[in-house]
Amino acid sequence: MNTMTEIELKQYIQSHFPQENEACEWKDYTTLKHSFGGHEGEDIISYISAISNMEGGHLVVGIQDKTQDIIGIKEFNNFTAQTIKLKIIDKCVNINSEKLKIEEFNTSDTGKIVWVFHIPKHLPRLIVYAHGKAWQRIEDSLVELKKERQDIIVREPISINDDWSAQILHTATFDDLDPKAIAKAREEYKEKNPRKIAECDSWTDAVFLNKVGATILGQITNTTLLLLGKEESVHYLSPNIAKISWILKDENNIERDYEHFSIPFILNTSEVFNRVRNLTYRYMQDTSLFPTEVKMYDSFVIREALHNCIAHQDYSLHGRISVVEKPDELIFTNVGSFIPKDIQTVIEQDAPQEYYRNGFLAEAMVKLNMIDTIGSGIKRMFTEQRKRFFPLPDFDLSVANKVTVKISGRIWDENYTKLLMSKTDLDLKTVVLLDRIQKSLSLTDDEIKHLKKLKLIEGRKPNLFISESIAKITDEKSSYIKNKAFDDDYYKNLILSYLQKYTRGIKEDFVTLLFEKLSDSLNEIQKRDKVKNLMQSMKRDGKIKLDSDKKTWILDA
Repeated sequence: MNTMTEIELKQYIQSHFPQENEACEWKDYTTLKHSFGGHEGEDIISYISAISNMEGGHLVVGIQDKTQDIIGIKEFNNFTAQTIKLKIIDKCVNINSEKLKIEEFNTSDTGKIVWVFHIPKHLPRLIVYAHGKAWQRIEDSLVELKKERQDIIVREPISINDDWSAQILHTATFDDLDPKAIAKAREEYKEKNPRKIAECDSWTDAVFLNKVGATILGQITNTTLLLLGKEESVHYLSPNIAKISWILKDENNIERDYEHFSIPFILNTSEVFNRVRNLTYRYMQDTSLFPTEVKMYDSFVIREALHNCIAHQDYSLHGRISVVEKPDELIFTNVGSFIPKDIQTVIEQDAPQEYYRNGFLAEAMVKLNMIDTIGSGIKRMFTEQRKRFFPLPDFDLSVANKVTVKISGRIWDENYTKLLMSKTDLDLKTVVLLDRIQKSLSLTDDEIKHLKKLKLIEGRKPNLFISESIAKITDEKSSYIKNKAFDDDYYKNLILSYLQKYTRGIKEDFVTLLFEKLSDSLNEIQKRDKVKNLMQSMKRDGKIKLDSDKKTWILDA
């Protein structure tokens, strides 16, 4: 904390943080609780996004922007510079966390507090978001980032100095590398490049590591240590963390076992892989009298998911990579925002991403056979799951600065599995949409229209199910009938028959009468609403009415 008199502080701020330009803003927020993450376009995180999306600058909190008087922050609500920095990292996607600084000033004579946020320029080709939107400052107002500014950011040239994974560790030497890891690297390189086996065997370790892009002119980089470093050499990477945690949980989500793995990652990812209990899974195909036996998880999918975590981890956030194993699911998590727009863009585009957080590391991992050609590995994960007729990978990007990937080890819905078996010509985009249907995830109107045009689904949003034509193919006619509703006249006649026999009944009687006959695509609440709507319609038509007690229904003679 910096302490000075109020007059000194006012002079200091006026001289160091000139007001009202794109690089500096004064705000008279009096409480951090309500101003930090309040209304979008008005709060602290919106201003941080706006200033970072330009050239960086400063946000001074606790100053009256017109009179230039020091008001101070009256309510802290247990905020400290460290806690609020963590909140900014969480709320402002893609912020350069290493260069973000916060200073606190205290006036010795009046006891007022002023905070100054030193906001770094956005990282190369990365737009900074707050409230799910990108902001920029125009005069006194914040507006959503203009397209021309977006284009400037995403097309910026990238210097190797901007890539953490390419940074040189000047005090590290080849003695800090694990000989077994280097030997493993040579094996993987030769497997990927069989025509260079003899040439590779003639290279010294120094030449080899230069060739595969793990070192720069013989100098050790962060990439070198991550992939090939001895465990006791991990201190060179501090304060960044290089750890993978494997955690085993039971069906009640209770932790049963765990183990932590450090560098070298080229060896220890295999150790993580070996911890996963990849049991045999059996299911029946219509064309066979015998069950099909497969492993719960495809080896490529596991390795690609884990190696992607390493390649795309934001090591500056000081988080661990985790692999959580549940009875029928694997969950991979790494910290750092998902740089592509969305997962759909990744699996549909033909070209690799233009920018990678750890480009130097990713290139080395490609050459060492650890990840597929940059840009194609994720798409291949989807393709491999589709070949097995298993649910597709789930990418959860809902939490800021975190990517979670879930891989299912079992079939979810036999109807959709049989559909994939019978219609092997479906394109991957369509399979992805069908996968969302089986998981009861939302689809856009255009996506629903696409599936209905192909006659793959029926029903109304959000209650969608396989169509009659597909039901015949997959031998799931009974399932189709249970999902397909009868017309309203059928239900109304049942109600009339009930009243003709028993003369009266309450609403719950009719719910019981119709519940099992209504479409299984409706949930309990929707079924009850359906019964209510049927009875109101019959009342309007003069077929039934409420008795004098206003609870019992009778025929309207």
